[in-house]
Amino acid sequence: MSSLTPEEDARPEPPQHADEVTTLMGFLDFLRATVAWKTDGLTSAELQRRPLPSTMTLGGLLKHLAFVEDYWFCYVLLGQEPCAPWNDIDWADDPDWDWNSAAANSPEELRSMWASAVETSREQWDRFAARTDHPLDGMVARSTAEDPDARWTRGDMNARWVLTHMIEEYARHCGHADLLRESIDGSVGE
Repeated sequence: MSSLTPEEDARPEPPQHADEVTTLMGFLDFLRATVAWKTDGLTSAELQRRPLPSTMTLGGLLKHLAFVEDYWFCYVLLGQEPCAPWNDIDWADDPDWDWNSAAANSPEELRSMWASAVETSREQWDRFAARTDHPLDGMVARSTAEDPDARWTRGDMNARWVLTHMIEEYARHCGHADLLRESIDGSVGE
């Protein structure tokens, strides 16, 4: 089994003494870095392997998280239309398209799609936060009151809810990534 030593662990530690936004973004960035670590160095076959009695793969996880980044930061937070490829998907035909279609992408495409979505999300957050002195209290641009077809929004919510949800989303999927990666090549670690 392999794991990162403390010297090799380049993930950004969340700050222990910071304001609320910096703390929340620090935890989200730590979890994003954990996903990158758990999927780093794997081949296409390994990213698509299903070592557990589940349909979940690390490749599917990367593509799903790319979608989640776009959905919450671009679509919900700022009210923009979904970016490609999400804008052309018939979600009614395949509600799990992000997970199911990942096998058609190379490891480089999956990693690039996810990294690009993360960078765009950071930029979108900065645009949103620049509008006010209290960005966490700012209301999101899109809610079910305005868009009854929105997939997961439930009424009005503020940016604090979106950031907290993203931390929860990543934390849950980092646990999945731990199990999948260990089952693939024995790599372990927090």
